[in-house]
Amino acid sequence: MHIERFYLKCLSHASYIIFDEESKEAAIVDPQRDTVQYEDFLKEKGLVLKYVLETHLHADFVSGHNELAQKYGATVVFGEKAGYKRPHFAAKHQDKLYLGKSVEITVLSTPGHTPESVCYAVRDLSKPNEPISLFTGDTLFAGDVGRPDLLGAKMPAEVLANMLYDSVQFLKTLPDETKVYPAHGAGSACGKSLADVEFTTIGREKLTNYAFKPMTREEFIHAVTIDQPEAPKYFSEDAAINREGAKTLEEVLAGVRAMSPEEVEQAMNAGAVVIDSRSPDDFALGSIQGAINIWSNGQMANWVGTLVPKSAPLIMLTDEGYELEAAMRCARIGYDNVIGYLNGGIAAWQQSGRPIIQRQRLTPKEAFEKLKNGALLLDVRKPSERKAKFIEGSHFITLSHLEEQVHTLPKDKLIIVHCAGGYRSATAVSLLNKHGLLNVTDIIGGIDAWQKDNLPVVVKQAEVCAS
Repeated sequence: MHIERFYLKCLSHASYIIFDEESKEAAIVDPQRDTVQYEDFLKEKGLVLKYVLETHLHADFVSGHNELAQKYGATVVFGEKAGYKRPHFAAKHQDKLYLGKSVEITVLSTPGHTPESVCYAVRDLSKPNEPISLFTGDTLFAGDVGRPDLLGAKMPAEVLANMLYDSVQFLKTLPDETKVYPAHGAGSACGKSLADVEFTTIGREKLTNYAFKPMTREEFIHAVTIDQPEAPKYFSEDAAINREGAKTLEEVLAGVRAMSPEEVEQAMNAGAVVIDSRSPDDFALGSIQGAINIWSNGQMANWVGTLVPKSAPLIMLTDEGYELEAAMRCARIGYDNVIGYLNGGIAAWQQSGRPIIQRQRLTPKEAFEKLKNGALLLDVRKPSERKAKFIEGSHFITLSHLEEQVHTLPKDKLIIVHCAGGYRSATAVSLLNKHGLLNVTDIIGGIDAWQKDNLPVVVKQAEVCAS
């Protein structure tokens, strides 16, 4: 048996191919929407795709299970409570699937993150002394468990957390050497304290995972429901798309076309949103007034899903050659509403005689001097980051709620925005510009660079327990 891991950094998402070397039969676990890397691997190894194994209806990305099933005639497998609308195998607890004669896959019902969540325990029957490989989806991560609060009014977090408690107690009975392969690493919004490792073990989680510590059911429910990060708005929509089965990526990208500056301008006047996926530095040198800067070198899809309504047609402003890649990143989270891209990029816009807007970015020391003269410092990080450290006197609005609170910001002051490292602050500047606040800049390198320049920061003191 062989396991191949595929990691998509921008969504902190791990997917896997399991295959039997003798029969060449394979299964893919929790595939991303763009499937070319799996197809290339299957072809290279001469594999036959037998199953697409889904651990649950993913909320943070659109899965490629439907496209893979269409291309290869593979059987899609979900837990029996998923309600997947297309042909599939609705698996029950302890159902078994096989790749060739040697690879045995046992379905384990582990509700809690969602009601339909399952894990897949995989054994190589030809090597009985090797540890079980457990594909846990969003039930168990390295250092965390799946959040139980994503279904909202459909199922309260406390109800799912109660289910998750039983699932965790069950997983704790597995051998300590069991290898755990989760669907996400650090940076995912599917939990609050995920670690970045290729795999973990049940034994390691017993030692390091807060949710595996001995506690009562009530204590567990409190621990897994408190302090969860805010979920992006698109999460509930993606779960519905995955239940129905998404259109193929080829169908989606076929509708993305090159657009002239005149066509882009007309579309914007009709309500289209321009996403500028270039770096914050390039964005500052010149962009279209009203464009939102969400750099591709980061969690672009998550921020598009957080800040941009799905109802609006999207137009991409990108570096040359990156146009379809940017559209695909949006499609990974179900944003199939990219209608085109600015042909020729920002240079074409300028050559057409249309105005650009430029922004100055500040070093920490430049910002410090301007703050002495009455500028407003705006912190757009997450509440948890703000709690750990902050710059005294700064105003706080987390980026995900900035547009809702633009009206609270002064129009007669220079606004200097900061985040942790300079990614989100550029996005914030573009949003403020979009709403007519033009006397805005940001700090290059964010609060991290501010600290490196030995400028003052209020840091929360670590709590010391008396011995």
